[in-house]
Amino acid sequence: MTVATVQVNADNGSIRIGLGGDLDRANAATVEQEIFTAISDQPTAVSVDLTNVTYMDSAGKRILFTLASRLRESHVALELIVAFDSPIRRLIELSGLEALARLAPRQ
Repeated sequence: MTVATVQVNADNGSIRIGLGGDLDRANAATVEQEIFTAISDQPTAVSVDLTNVTYMDSAGKRILFTLASRLRESHVALELIVAFDSPIRRLIELSGLEALARLAPRQ
């Protein structure tokens, strides 16, 4: 069983979601549910911090694509925070997710 963590911080309509561990098929449904619960109150901005993600498969990418698409429909910008030298950043760049979400360096 793989382990993923989801931490949510809200501040004046802005939501920051911190993900950690392995995001894969085994835990994707739980992670996705926690993320969509966090954004259910119509945020004005959403950022997802991926700096503590150690592994992501196609199920993890699907979560991010779904999130980005849903936020785009609501005219809410998505920012993904990930280190420049991270394999997760490379995965995001190769997947084309940058067309839907802004990549930001680790803060």
